[in-house]
Formats: sequence, C-alpha cells, structure tokens
Amino acid sequence: MESVMGALGPLFLLILLGYLLGWLRHPGSDFWPQLERLIYFLLFPAMLVSTLATADVAQVPVGRLALVLLGAMLALGTLLWALRRWLALEAAAFTSVFQGALRFNTYVGVAGAAALHGAHGATVAAVAVALLVPVVNVLCVASFIAAGTLGPSSLGQSLAALLRNPLILACLLGIALNLSGIGLPGWSEATVELLGRAALPLGLVAVGVALRPRALMRLDRGVWSANLVKLVLMPTLVLALALALGLDAVSRDVALLFAALPTATSAYILARQLGGDAELMAALITGQTLLAMATLPLWLQLAG
Repeated sequence: MESVMGALGPLFLLILLGYLLGWLRHPGSDFWPQLERLIYFLLFPAMLVSTLATADVAQVPVGRLALVLLGAMLALGTLLWALRRWLALEAAAFTSVFQGALRFNTYVGVAGAAALHGAHGATVAAVAVALLVPVVNVLCVASFIAAGTLGPSSLGQSLAALLRNPLILACLLGIALNLSGIGLPGWSEATVELLGRAALPLGLVAVGVALRPRALMRLDRGVWSANLVKLVLMPTLVLALALALGLDAVSRDVALLFAALPTATSAYILARQLGGDAELMAALITGQTLLAMATLPLWLQLAG
C-alpha cells in the first residue's frame, strides 16, 4: 500500500492544490478556462503523440487490453440502458449518469500509470487512451441522441466536434508516425516531449480547480448509481477480465487504474451543451474525484 500511495499521493496533492487555487481565485477566474484549453488542445495531445510515435507498442498486448477495457465499458453501458426504466431518471439526468459511469479522467490515468510503472506504464496508458477515447465519446454522444436531449440542430455540431477531438487526432497521428517508421525526427522529438511533460502536472491542477464542493449536497439515485458503476462495478469487471485473459502486471495495473478513475471534468461541459443535467454532472465529478483518492489505492493494492 505504501508504494501505491507513494506513487499516487503526489497526484492527489496536485489536485488539492488546484482546488485551493480555484477557491482563492488565483491568479484569476479567466486564467483557468484558458489554461484548460491549452492543455486539452496542445499539451496533452503533444504528450500522446510523443509517447505513441516513439514507443515500442509491440510490448503492449493491445488485443487483450482492448478486450478488457472496451468489453467492460460496453457491458456496463448496456446494463445502464437496460436498467434505465428501473432507475426512473429523467432523460437529462440519465445522460449525466451515463457519462459519470463510463467517462474517465485521462490526466489522472496517464499520470498515475507513469508514476506507478514509469515509461512503460505511460506507453500502456497512451494505448489505453487511443482505445477508449473514441469509443467513450461515441457512446456518450449516442446517449444524448437516444435520450432525446440533443436537438437535431446540434447533432451535426456534435459529430463534427467528435471528429475534431484533439485526443483522438493525437492518437491517430502518433500511431501513424510509429507504424510508418518516421517517428519524431530531429529536434521534433525533444520539442514535442518537452511540451508533453507540462500536460500532466498542469492537467491535475486543472482537475482540482474544476471541483465544486457545494455539488456534494446532491445525493440522489443518480449519484449513487453512477458512483456504484464507476468506482465498484467497472474496476471489478476489468480486474476479473484482466486476470482471466492473463494480462501482464503492468497492463493489468493500467487497465484497473483506468477502470477505477473518476469521471472526466469535461463531462460537465458536454452535459451543459447537449441538454444533460449539469448540476448532477458537477456532483458526480466532485464526489468521484474525492472518493477515488481512497478507492484507487485500494483497487491497485487488491491487484497486488
């Protein structure tokens, strides 16, 4: 447990630092949204390109990792739709529960994988991002369409935004550079790597800034069901699949880490733009991020 907490503890402290800075409104309320855009559109894509373009992906069991992560995500997404009537949630609330159960905080995942297993962990995490980000975005947009909260005028915009997603584009570019043998020639490798290094610490601070403690007052069926799926059922299923398929220790840990992550802070923006329950989304983001500080080390310790 000490080694797990030693790796994850500094990440949690950066998140708490972000919350403190946000509470103090330092350096200003306009600063953080701009920083988030910089991280999302430049720094984090640079990190993904740098990792995927130069990594020895042959060391990652991509097929089995995909079966574990995507199999669990699709299974629990289907379960939520099957239980939708039983949950008795309004359409807007259900879309937020769906996002809260399936989305994951990419910054915490990649930073945690690197802290636990170094460069190899970061490589497996980058592959996990490449596998999960396109699928989870399609599933969440589809949930808005199926629930009827997304107007027809917004459908085209949502699909266009999906195709322009910088994380998806960065993964495709990094994989293409790797498979082509081009990699990152000359000074480009050092330059892109330097940009990428800034992504994780700043991303973790930005996660803390986005926390809304007042939202924790909301404790209804939507909150409990999303948290149960995200923090209990998802890691349970992923760990069982990882053991059944014989994933190596690093791939198993990274898969479990991504399964047990809190939901993404960007889910709040999507909920607000596409007709979801934004207040419920804020409660899920804040509650899961705080709960994950306790549950993530426990799951990783359980995995051994």
